Amino acid sequence: MDSKKKWAYLAVGTVMLLFIGLIYGWSIFSKHLGAIFTDWDKTQLQLPFTLSMVFFCLGGFTSGILTKKIQNRYVALISAVFLFCGFFLLSHMLDTGNPSGSIVMLDIFYGVLNGFGVGLAYNAILSAVTPWFPGRTGIASGILLMGFGVGALALGGLVTSLVESIGMFRTFSVLGSMVAGVLAIGSIFLRKPDAPLRPAAGVSEKQRTAGENAENNADNKAANNAAGVSGIAGGQKDFTLGEATRTPVFWLFFVWNILIASGGLLVIGSAAQIAESFGAAAVLGLIVSVFNGVGRPVNGTFYDTLGRKKAMVFNTFVMLGGGLALLGGVMTGSAVFVFIGLPLIGISYGGSPALLSAATAGFFGQKNYAVNFAAATFCLAPAAAIGPIIASKLQESAGGAYHTTFAMIIILALLAFAINAALSAAAKRTGLE
Repeated sequence: MDSKKKWAYLAVGTVMLLFIGLIYGWSIFSKHLGAIFTDWDKTQLQLPFTLSMVFFCLGGFTSGILTKKIQNRYVALISAVFLFCGFFLLSHMLDTGNPSGSIVMLDIFYGVLNGFGVGLAYNAILSAVTPWFPGRTGIASGILLMGFGVGALALGGLVTSLVESIGMFRTFSVLGSMVAGVLAIGSIFLRKPDAPLRPAAGVSEKQRTAGENAENNADNKAANNAAGVSGIAGGQKDFTLGEATRTPVFWLFFVWNILIASGGLLVIGSAAQIAESFGAAAVLGLIVSVFNGVGRPVNGTFYDTLGRKKAMVFNTFVMLGGGLALLGGVMTGSAVFVFIGLPLIGISYGGSPALLSAATAGFFGQKNYAVNFAAATFCLAPAAAIGPIIASKLQESAGGAYHTTFAMIIILALLAFAINAALSAAAKRTGLE
Protein backbone atom coordinates (compact mmCIF):
# COMPACT_ATOMS: atom_id res chain seq x y z
CA MET A 1 0.00 0.00 0.00
CA ASP A 2 1.33 3.43 -0.93
CA SER A 3 0.97 4.85 2.58
CA LYS A 4 2.12 8.37 1.72
CA LYS A 5 -0.25 8.82 -1.20
CA LYS A 6 -3.29 7.48 0.60
CA TRP A 7 -3.04 10.18 3.27
CA ALA A 8 -2.69 12.81 0.55
CA TYR A 9 -5.81 11.44 -1.12
CA LEU A 10 -7.63 11.64 2.22
CA ALA A 11 -6.56 15.27 2.71
CA VAL A 12 -7.57 16.32 -0.80
CA GLY A 13 -10.89 14.51 -0.53
CA THR A 14 -11.62 16.25 2.78
CA VAL A 15 -10.97 19.69 1.27
CA MET A 16 -13.18 18.90 -1.73
CA LEU A 17 -16.00 17.79 0.57
CA LEU A 18 -15.57 20.88 2.73
CA PHE A 19 -16.32 23.12 -0.26
CA ILE A 20 -19.32 21.16 -1.52
CA GLY A 21 -20.54 21.10 2.10
CA LEU A 22 -21.73 24.64 1.39
CA ILE A 23 -24.99 22.93 0.35
CA TYR A 24 -25.71 22.75 4.09
CA GLY A 25 -25.28 26.53 4.30
CA TRP A 26 -28.80 27.11 3.09
CA SER A 27 -29.71 29.01 6.26
CA ILE A 28 -27.06 31.60 5.31
CA PHE A 29 -28.39 31.97 1.78
CA SER A 30 -32.07 31.97 2.80
CA LYS A 31 -31.46 34.74 5.34
CA HIS A 32 -30.07 37.09 2.72
CA LEU A 33 -32.52 36.04 0.00
CA GLY A 34 -35.44 36.51 2.40
CA ALA A 35 -34.31 40.09 2.99
CA ILE A 36 -34.23 40.70 -0.78
CA PHE A 37 -37.44 38.88 -1.74
CA THR A 38 -39.74 39.90 1.09
CA ASP A 39 -42.79 38.32 -0.62
CA TRP A 40 -41.41 34.81 -0.13
CA ASP A 41 -42.76 32.92 2.88
CA LYS A 42 -40.95 30.34 5.01
CA THR A 43 -42.35 27.40 3.08
CA GLN A 44 -41.08 28.81 -0.20
CA LEU A 45 -37.65 29.41 1.34
CA GLN A 46 -37.51 25.86 2.73
CA LEU A 47 -38.33 24.12 -0.57
CA PRO A 48 -34.96 24.74 -2.32
CA PHE A 49 -33.12 23.01 0.56
CA THR A 50 -35.56 20.08 0.60
CA LEU A 51 -35.14 19.71 -3.16
CA SER A 52 -31.36 19.89 -2.81
CA MET A 53 -31.44 16.94 -0.38
CA VAL A 54 -33.64 14.88 -2.72
CA PHE A 55 -31.43 15.58 -5.73
CA PHE A 56 -28.32 15.09 -3.60
CA CYS A 57 -29.49 11.50 -3.11
CA LEU A 58 -30.27 11.12 -6.82
CA GLY A 59 -26.87 12.56 -7.71
CA GLY A 60 -25.16 10.14 -5.36
CA PHE A 61 -26.96 7.20 -6.91
CA THR A 62 -26.08 8.37 -10.42
CA SER A 63 -22.47 8.77 -9.30
CA GLY A 64 -22.45 5.19 -8.04
CA ILE A 65 -23.50 3.97 -11.47
CA LEU A 66 -21.07 6.24 -13.33
CA THR A 67 -18.04 5.26 -11.24
CA LYS A 68 -18.47 1.66 -12.41
CA LYS A 69 -18.05 2.89 -15.99
CA ILE A 70 -15.67 5.88 -15.80
CA GLN A 71 -13.00 7.05 -13.36
CA ASN A 72 -14.10 8.88 -10.22
CA ARG A 73 -12.13 11.98 -11.22
CA TYR A 74 -14.31 12.41 -14.31
CA VAL A 75 -17.46 12.21 -12.20
CA ALA A 76 -15.99 14.95 -9.98
CA LEU A 77 -15.41 17.08 -13.08
CA ILE A 78 -19.02 16.55 -14.18
CA SER A 79 -20.05 17.66 -10.69
CA ALA A 80 -17.93 20.80 -11.08
CA VAL A 81 -19.87 21.66 -14.25
CA PHE A 82 -23.23 21.20 -12.50
CA LEU A 83 -22.23 23.37 -9.55
CA PHE A 84 -20.70 26.09 -11.69
CA CYS A 85 -23.84 26.25 -13.83
CA GLY A 86 -26.12 26.17 -10.80
CA PHE A 87 -24.44 29.05 -8.99
CA PHE A 88 -23.74 31.04 -12.17
CA LEU A 89 -27.37 30.83 -13.32
CA LEU A 90 -28.55 31.87 -9.86
CA SER A 91 -26.44 34.99 -10.10
CA HIS A 92 -27.99 35.94 -13.44
CA MET A 93 -31.56 34.59 -13.38
CA LEU A 94 -32.85 35.86 -10.03
CA ASP A 95 -34.79 39.08 -10.54
CA THR A 96 -36.14 41.30 -7.75
CA GLY A 97 -38.82 42.50 -10.14
CA ASN A 98 -40.12 38.96 -10.63
CA PRO A 99 -40.28 37.24 -7.23
CA SER A 100 -42.65 34.46 -8.35
CA GLY A 101 -40.41 33.51 -11.26
CA SER A 102 -37.26 33.86 -9.16
CA ILE A 103 -38.41 31.31 -6.58
CA VAL A 104 -38.85 28.79 -9.40
CA MET A 105 -35.33 29.56 -10.63
CA LEU A 106 -34.03 29.09 -7.09
CA ASP A 107 -35.72 25.69 -6.83
CA ILE A 108 -34.23 24.59 -10.15
CA PHE A 109 -30.70 25.96 -9.92
CA TYR A 110 -30.05 25.52 -6.20
CA GLY A 111 -32.34 22.61 -5.43
CA VAL A 112 -31.92 20.53 -8.59
CA LEU A 113 -28.60 21.46 -10.24
CA ASN A 114 -26.56 22.15 -7.11
CA GLY A 115 -28.11 19.30 -5.13
CA PHE A 116 -27.45 16.83 -7.95
CA GLY A 117 -23.91 18.12 -8.46
CA VAL A 118 -23.05 17.78 -4.78
CA GLY A 119 -24.38 14.23 -4.76
CA LEU A 120 -22.21 13.34 -7.76
CA ALA A 121 -19.04 14.61 -6.08
CA TYR A 122 -19.90 13.28 -2.60
CA ASN A 123 -20.15 9.68 -3.75
CA ALA A 124 -17.24 9.92 -6.19
CA ILE A 125 -14.90 11.20 -3.46
CA LEU A 126 -15.92 8.71 -0.77
CA SER A 127 -15.85 5.70 -3.10
CA ALA A 128 -12.38 6.68 -4.35
CA VAL A 129 -10.73 7.41 -1.00
CA THR A 130 -12.18 4.88 1.48
CA PRO A 131 -10.84 1.79 -0.40
CA TRP A 132 -7.32 2.99 0.47
CA PHE A 133 -8.08 2.30 4.16
CA PRO A 134 -9.10 -1.37 4.56
CA GLY A 135 -9.92 -1.97 8.21
CA ARG A 136 -10.00 1.78 8.84
CA THR A 137 -13.04 2.63 6.76
CA GLY A 138 -14.73 4.20 9.77
CA ILE A 139 -12.06 6.77 10.59
CA ALA A 140 -11.41 7.52 6.89
CA SER A 141 -15.13 8.09 6.31
CA GLY A 142 -15.35 10.15 9.49
CA ILE A 143 -12.53 12.49 8.50
CA LEU A 144 -13.91 12.95 4.99
CA LEU A 145 -17.42 13.60 6.25
CA MET A 146 -16.17 15.98 8.91
CA GLY A 147 -15.10 18.19 6.02
CA PHE A 148 -18.54 17.91 4.47
CA GLY A 149 -20.30 18.56 7.77
CA VAL A 150 -18.37 21.69 8.72
CA GLY A 151 -18.25 23.18 5.20
CA ALA A 152 -21.07 25.65 5.80
CA LEU A 153 -19.67 26.63 9.20
CA ALA A 154 -16.10 27.03 7.94
CA LEU A 155 -17.07 29.03 4.86
CA GLY A 156 -20.11 30.84 6.28
CA GLY A 157 -18.07 33.88 7.28
CA LEU A 158 -16.66 34.14 3.77
CA VAL A 159 -20.14 33.99 2.26
CA THR A 160 -21.42 36.69 4.60
CA SER A 161 -18.44 38.94 3.83
CA LEU A 162 -18.96 38.49 0.11
CA VAL A 163 -22.66 39.30 0.37
CA GLU A 164 -21.92 42.48 2.33
CA SER A 165 -19.27 43.62 -0.14
CA ILE A 166 -20.60 42.58 -3.58
CA GLY A 167 -24.22 41.53 -2.97
CA MET A 168 -26.00 38.18 -2.95
CA PHE A 169 -26.26 37.67 -6.70
CA ARG A 170 -22.58 38.27 -7.47
CA THR A 171 -21.67 36.12 -4.47
CA PHE A 172 -23.37 33.16 -6.16
CA SER A 173 -21.14 33.70 -9.21
CA VAL A 174 -17.97 33.79 -7.09
CA LEU A 175 -19.00 30.67 -5.16
CA GLY A 176 -19.67 28.80 -8.40
CA SER A 177 -16.18 29.54 -9.71
CA MET A 178 -14.57 28.73 -6.35
CA VAL A 179 -16.33 25.40 -5.77
CA ALA A 180 -15.90 24.27 -9.37
CA GLY A 181 -12.21 25.20 -9.25
CA VAL A 182 -11.58 23.20 -6.07
CA LEU A 183 -13.34 20.15 -7.55
CA ALA A 184 -11.44 20.44 -10.83
CA ILE A 185 -8.04 20.68 -9.11
CA GLY A 186 -8.91 18.01 -6.55
CA SER A 187 -10.07 15.59 -9.25
CA ILE A 188 -6.46 15.32 -10.45
CA PHE A 189 -5.63 13.49 -7.21
CA LEU A 190 -8.79 11.39 -7.06
CA ARG A 191 -8.12 7.74 -7.82
CA LYS A 192 -8.95 4.29 -6.50
CA PRO A 193 -6.33 1.62 -5.73
CA ASP A 194 -5.35 -0.33 -8.84
CA ALA A 195 -6.63 -3.50 -7.16
CA PRO A 196 -8.97 -4.00 -4.19
CA LEU A 197 -7.11 -3.78 -0.88
CA ARG A 198 -8.16 -6.41 1.63
CA PRO A 199 -7.16 -6.58 5.28
CA ALA A 200 -5.02 -9.63 5.92
CA ALA A 201 -3.83 -11.45 9.01
CA GLY A 202 -0.15 -11.20 8.15
CA VAL A 203 2.23 -8.75 6.54
CA SER A 204 2.57 -8.90 2.78
CA GLU A 205 5.98 -9.82 1.35
CA LYS A 206 5.52 -7.10 -1.21
CA GLN A 207 5.72 -4.34 1.37
CA ARG A 208 9.07 -2.73 0.98
CA THR A 209 9.78 -0.66 4.06
CA ALA A 210 9.60 -1.07 7.80
CA GLY A 211 7.40 2.01 8.03
CA GLU A 212 4.87 0.46 5.68
CA ASN A 213 4.98 -2.80 7.65
CA ALA A 214 4.19 -1.02 10.92
CA GLU A 215 1.30 0.92 9.41
CA ASN A 216 -0.20 -2.15 7.80
CA ASN A 217 0.07 -4.07 11.05
CA ALA A 218 -2.03 -1.30 12.61
CA ASP A 219 -4.47 -1.51 9.69
CA ASN A 220 -4.77 -5.26 10.15
CA LYS A 221 -5.39 -4.95 13.89
CA ALA A 222 -8.16 -2.41 13.27
CA ALA A 223 -9.54 -4.61 10.50
CA ASN A 224 -9.74 -7.62 12.77
CA ASN A 225 -11.60 -5.56 15.40
CA ALA A 226 -14.10 -4.34 12.82
CA ALA A 227 -14.40 -7.75 11.16
CA GLY A 228 -15.48 -9.32 14.41
CA VAL A 229 -18.86 -7.61 14.17
CA SER A 230 -19.06 -6.25 10.65
CA GLY A 231 -18.33 -9.23 8.47
CA ILE A 232 -15.43 -7.63 6.59
CA ALA A 233 -13.00 -10.47 6.92
CA GLY A 234 -11.18 -11.60 3.82
CA GLY A 235 -13.35 -13.60 1.45
CA GLN A 236 -16.60 -11.83 2.31
CA LYS A 237 -19.09 -11.75 -0.52
CA ASP A 238 -19.46 -8.47 -2.38
CA PHE A 239 -23.20 -7.80 -2.65
CA THR A 240 -24.78 -6.21 -5.69
CA LEU A 241 -27.40 -3.55 -5.00
CA GLY A 242 -30.18 -6.03 -5.74
CA GLU A 243 -28.72 -8.57 -3.33
CA ALA A 244 -28.17 -5.94 -0.63
CA THR A 245 -31.70 -4.56 -0.83
CA ARG A 246 -33.17 -8.05 -0.57
CA THR A 247 -31.69 -8.41 2.92
CA PRO A 248 -33.52 -7.19 6.05
CA VAL A 249 -30.16 -5.80 7.18
CA PHE A 250 -30.20 -3.11 4.49
CA TRP A 251 -33.69 -1.86 5.36
CA LEU A 252 -33.29 -1.98 9.12
CA PHE A 253 -30.04 -0.02 8.79
CA PHE A 254 -31.86 2.39 6.44
CA VAL A 255 -34.62 3.02 8.99
CA TRP A 256 -32.13 3.47 11.84
CA ASN A 257 -30.38 6.22 9.91
CA ILE A 258 -33.72 7.93 9.14
CA LEU A 259 -34.53 7.99 12.87
CA ILE A 260 -31.14 9.39 13.89
CA ALA A 261 -31.05 12.00 11.11
CA SER A 262 -34.66 13.06 11.77
CA GLY A 263 -33.87 13.50 15.47
CA GLY A 264 -30.95 15.76 14.63
CA LEU A 265 -32.95 17.81 12.14
CA LEU A 266 -35.61 18.46 14.78
CA VAL A 267 -33.22 20.96 16.37
CA ILE A 268 -30.40 21.72 13.91
CA GLY A 269 -32.50 24.10 11.83
CA SER A 270 -33.63 25.95 14.97
CA ALA A 271 -30.44 25.77 17.04
CA ALA A 272 -30.03 29.55 17.26
CA GLN A 273 -33.64 30.05 18.38
CA ILE A 274 -33.29 27.21 20.90
CA ALA A 275 -30.20 28.87 22.40
CA GLU A 276 -32.13 32.14 22.68
CA SER A 277 -35.07 30.38 24.36
CA PHE A 278 -32.64 29.29 27.09
CA GLY A 279 -31.49 32.88 27.53
CA ALA A 280 -28.19 32.28 25.71
CA ALA A 281 -26.78 34.18 22.71
CA ALA A 282 -28.07 32.98 19.35
CA VAL A 283 -24.53 32.42 18.11
CA LEU A 284 -24.19 29.61 20.64
CA GLY A 285 -26.55 27.65 18.43
CA LEU A 286 -23.55 27.13 16.14
CA ILE A 287 -22.21 24.70 18.73
CA VAL A 288 -24.39 22.01 17.20
CA SER A 289 -22.62 22.51 13.83
CA VAL A 290 -19.20 22.20 15.45
CA PHE A 291 -20.10 18.92 17.11
CA ASN A 292 -21.82 17.73 13.95
CA GLY A 293 -18.34 17.77 12.42
CA VAL A 294 -16.68 16.26 15.51
CA GLY A 295 -19.19 13.40 15.63
CA ARG A 296 -18.07 12.04 12.26
CA PRO A 297 -14.48 10.99 13.03
CA VAL A 298 -15.47 10.07 16.61
CA ASN A 299 -18.12 7.60 15.48
CA GLY A 300 -15.92 6.41 12.62
CA THR A 301 -13.15 5.60 15.10
CA PHE A 302 -15.60 3.76 17.35
CA TYR A 303 -16.74 1.71 14.36
CA ASP A 304 -13.17 0.62 13.64
CA THR A 305 -12.25 -0.14 17.26
CA LEU A 306 -15.53 -1.30 18.85
CA GLY A 307 -17.43 -2.64 15.87
CA ARG A 308 -20.67 -1.73 14.17
CA LYS A 309 -23.12 -2.76 16.89
CA LYS A 310 -21.43 -0.91 19.77
CA ALA A 311 -20.81 2.17 17.63
CA MET A 312 -24.49 2.38 16.72
CA VAL A 313 -25.56 1.83 20.35
CA PHE A 314 -23.18 4.60 21.43
CA ASN A 315 -24.53 6.98 18.82
CA THR A 316 -28.13 6.28 19.83
CA PHE A 317 -27.30 6.80 23.52
CA VAL A 318 -25.78 10.15 22.63
CA MET A 319 -28.98 11.19 20.85
CA LEU A 320 -31.08 10.04 23.81
CA GLY A 321 -28.83 11.98 26.19
CA GLY A 322 -29.18 15.09 24.05
CA GLY A 323 -32.96 14.87 24.08
CA LEU A 324 -33.07 14.30 27.84
CA ALA A 325 -30.71 17.22 28.49
CA LEU A 326 -32.72 19.63 26.36
CA LEU A 327 -36.00 18.51 27.90
CA GLY A 328 -34.41 18.93 31.32
CA GLY A 329 -33.52 22.47 30.33
CA VAL A 330 -37.15 23.26 29.52
CA MET A 331 -38.30 21.80 32.83
CA THR A 332 -35.71 23.63 34.93
CA GLY A 333 -35.19 26.77 32.84
CA SER A 334 -31.41 26.30 33.12
CA ALA A 335 -29.23 27.48 30.22
CA VAL A 336 -26.58 24.95 31.25
CA PHE A 337 -28.59 22.24 29.55
CA VAL A 338 -28.20 23.87 26.13
CA PHE A 339 -24.41 23.39 26.42
CA ILE A 340 -25.00 19.70 27.07
CA GLY A 341 -27.92 18.89 24.80
CA LEU A 342 -26.96 20.67 21.57
CA PRO A 343 -23.42 19.19 21.35
CA LEU A 344 -24.81 15.70 21.99
CA ILE A 345 -27.39 16.11 19.22
CA GLY A 346 -24.62 17.37 16.91
CA ILE A 347 -22.40 14.36 17.66
CA SER A 348 -25.24 11.91 17.05
CA TYR A 349 -26.41 13.57 13.84
CA GLY A 350 -22.82 13.78 12.55
CA GLY A 351 -22.15 10.15 13.46
CA SER A 352 -24.94 8.84 11.25
CA PRO A 353 -23.29 9.50 7.83
CA ALA A 354 -19.93 8.19 9.08
CA LEU A 355 -21.54 4.93 10.23
CA LEU A 356 -23.62 4.83 7.04
CA SER A 357 -20.47 4.87 4.93
CA ALA A 358 -18.42 2.43 7.02
CA ALA A 359 -21.17 -0.09 7.72
CA THR A 360 -22.32 -0.18 4.10
CA ALA A 361 -18.83 -1.36 3.16
CA GLY A 362 -18.72 -3.64 6.20
CA PHE A 363 -22.01 -5.36 5.47
CA PHE A 364 -21.94 -5.53 1.68
CA GLY A 365 -18.28 -5.25 0.61
CA GLN A 366 -16.20 -2.72 -1.34
CA LYS A 367 -16.72 -3.93 -4.91
CA ASN A 368 -20.19 -2.38 -5.26
CA TYR A 369 -19.77 0.12 -2.43
CA ALA A 370 -20.48 3.20 -4.56
CA VAL A 371 -23.94 2.04 -5.65
CA ASN A 372 -24.86 0.42 -2.32
CA PHE A 373 -23.78 3.50 -0.37
CA ALA A 374 -25.70 5.78 -2.72
CA ALA A 375 -28.85 3.72 -2.23
CA ALA A 376 -28.41 3.79 1.55
CA THR A 377 -27.91 7.57 1.41
CA PHE A 378 -31.50 7.95 0.21
CA CYS A 379 -32.39 7.80 3.91
CA LEU A 380 -31.50 11.51 4.01
CA ALA A 381 -34.45 12.40 1.74
CA PRO A 382 -37.26 11.32 4.11
CA ALA A 383 -35.26 12.60 7.10
CA ALA A 384 -34.90 16.04 5.46
CA ALA A 385 -38.68 16.19 5.18
CA ILE A 386 -39.66 14.42 8.42
CA GLY A 387 -37.41 16.37 10.80
CA PRO A 388 -38.30 19.94 9.79
CA ILE A 389 -42.01 19.14 9.27
CA ILE A 390 -42.38 17.50 12.68
CA ALA A 391 -40.40 20.32 14.31
CA SER A 392 -42.57 23.05 12.81
CA LYS A 393 -45.82 21.24 13.64
CA LEU A 394 -44.80 20.51 17.22
CA GLN A 395 -43.65 24.08 17.83
CA GLU A 396 -46.82 25.47 16.27
CA SER A 397 -49.05 23.28 18.44
CA ALA A 398 -46.98 24.14 21.54
CA GLY A 399 -47.22 27.88 20.93
CA GLY A 400 -43.54 28.18 19.99
CA ALA A 401 -42.29 26.11 22.95
CA TYR A 402 -39.82 23.27 22.43
CA HIS A 403 -40.75 20.72 25.10
CA THR A 404 -42.68 18.47 22.69
CA THR A 405 -39.85 18.71 20.15
CA PHE A 406 -37.32 17.50 22.70
CA ALA A 407 -39.69 14.74 23.84
CA MET A 408 -39.91 13.57 20.22
CA ILE A 409 -36.11 13.26 20.09
CA ILE A 410 -36.32 10.87 23.05
CA ILE A 411 -39.04 8.84 21.31
CA LEU A 412 -37.00 8.60 18.09
CA ALA A 413 -33.94 7.48 20.07
CA LEU A 414 -35.92 4.72 21.79
CA LEU A 415 -37.22 3.56 18.41
CA ALA A 416 -33.63 3.58 17.11
CA PHE A 417 -32.57 1.29 19.97
CA ALA A 418 -35.28 -1.17 18.98
CA ILE A 419 -34.32 -1.04 15.30
CA ASN A 420 -30.65 -1.56 16.15
CA ALA A 421 -31.53 -4.67 18.18
CA ALA A 422 -33.56 -6.03 15.26
CA LEU A 423 -30.69 -5.19 12.89
CA SER A 424 -28.18 -7.11 14.99
CA ALA A 425 -30.48 -10.14 15.12
CA ALA A 426 -31.01 -10.03 11.34
CA ALA A 427 -27.30 -9.58 10.65
CA LYS A 428 -26.43 -12.56 12.86
CA ARG A 429 -29.16 -14.70 11.27
CA THR A 430 -27.96 -13.91 7.73
CA GLY A 431 -24.26 -14.30 8.51
CA LEU A 432 -23.42 -10.61 8.03
CA GLU A 433 -22.43 -10.22 11.66
